[in-house]
Amino acid sequence: MYTAQLEMKYTKDEILQMYLNEIYYGHGAYGIEAASLMYFGKPAKDLDLAESAMLAGIPKGPTYYSPYTHLDNAKKRQKIVLGTMVTTGDITQKEADQAAAEKLAIKPQGQQKSNLTAPYFRDYVKNLVTSQLGISEDMLDHGGLNIYTTLDPHAQAAAEEAVAKGMDSASDLETALVSIDPRSGYVKAMVGGKNYKESQYNHALAKTRQPGSSFKPIMYLTALSSKTMTGLTTFNSEPTLFHYDNNRKTYQPSNYGDKYLGEINMEQAIAASDNIYAVNTMLKVGADNVIATARKLGIVSPLESVPSLALGTSPISPFEMASAFAVISNNGKRIPPVAVLKITDAAGEVIYEAPKPAGEQVVDPAAAYVLTHLMESVFESGGTGNRVSSIMKRPVAGKTGTTDTDAWLVGYTPELATAVWVGFDKGKTITTTDAHRAAPIFAQYTEKALENVPPKIFTIPSGVVSVYIDEESGKLATADCPNKKLEVFIAGTEPTEYCSLHGGEKEQPDVKNKAEEHSWWSDFKRWLTD
Repeated sequence: MYTAQLEMKYTKDEILQMYLNEIYYGHGAYGIEAASLMYFGKPAKDLDLAESAMLAGIPKGPTYYSPYTHLDNAKKRQKIVLGTMVTTGDITQKEADQAAAEKLAIKPQGQQKSNLTAPYFRDYVKNLVTSQLGISEDMLDHGGLNIYTTLDPHAQAAAEEAVAKGMDSASDLETALVSIDPRSGYVKAMVGGKNYKESQYNHALAKTRQPGSSFKPIMYLTALSSKTMTGLTTFNSEPTLFHYDNNRKTYQPSNYGDKYLGEINMEQAIAASDNIYAVNTMLKVGADNVIATARKLGIVSPLESVPSLALGTSPISPFEMASAFAVISNNGKRIPPVAVLKITDAAGEVIYEAPKPAGEQVVDPAAAYVLTHLMESVFESGGTGNRVSSIMKRPVAGKTGTTDTDAWLVGYTPELATAVWVGFDKGKTITTTDAHRAAPIFAQYTEKALENVPPKIFTIPSGVVSVYIDEESGKLATADCPNKKLEVFIAGTEPTEYCSLHGGEKEQPDVKNKAEEHSWWSDFKRWLTD
């Protein structure tokens, strides 16, 4: 049917031209011109017979017949092409023999710069279309389809630029970046590695890396949603041997650099990424409940129900992490990630159109907002993301994560939820210097991608209350408390007892709209800092 439609609309020469301009030649090269530049460093019009026959044989199996990875196979395929041309009378046997004997000057892999945009995203879409949308690979390659995607060219360029600036091209260190619009689920940018020509493996989809402390917000969201903990709940940060499984097993985590902070609350624990507080929280709310929350947020990777889950010991892909944090940014409403909007055939008929999802409220909006408020502290003084705070000129929440082999920053604004991962493919130990690459990539990408979007604060949903807290006692501040701090709570979980350390009338200052004003002011101060 599609062949008939093509022949009714286009001449055979036009069909061949479209085929040659769009077919995949391997290593990120789509179309004969891109392939000619990549393999031979010259325009297609300047190719000789031997070079043309070599390229003509590649599309049948871009990996199997690649001159880079399987030169013997490519040469055999070239001879088949030349033999066919002799049979059809296009060349003589002598010309075929001379072309087959010619020594080809193939450019070293990676030497030619590719003009291909978002190669990892293209591969992701290709797999999505063939595995989930019922399109065969043959139809995808030869059917003249037009695929309309959610990719934002500006955001993608910002992602590729941030990765290029943030990574060392001479190192084996790899990276991934995935960015999703929380409001629509649209996948806006994807970088699956440092150099597509050298490795087509998409790290953005890899479910083999531990997220480390970047997983903690999912646990804290569980705690807040249960209303058994608030941002003021305290645990003692000290060396601790934890007992679990009815005291049959023990677990003894430590803090980075063996730094322990004493009695701290949830906001302080998030900012400092305190592991002792995290495991206390996991044991209080239950690992099974945390896993249930992760599933609601869209995480499908296997999660082990053990205390160490609090520290992100179960591998999760960057794509899943970005998708999960998008739900938090969107006040608990989950809109599944979308990459393909529409597909039309060669005749312009729509053969697939993405449904318009209404989204599902999977988490209490108030709990999601309170967590966002707490996670903003990561980029403030004393937070693990503070080193990039001068780059960020807008409200942002997020969490860093570090293991022996991985480093993450997963965070969001109201418009974008982004996961950045760096690490080595072979599980090599990551240095402190390399671990610090994730945060700048996140910050530079986010600012560049949103450079034309005015800063926006996170929307405060109903069910959130704001009260002034005395920082010393953690209770409601009186008029005479010297150090007051405005904090937010799920309605009904806020403190009801006034501070008794400083005297004064038991009356709160006017807090109407103060949470929003406080947020604007703290962020405005950061916007002014460069």
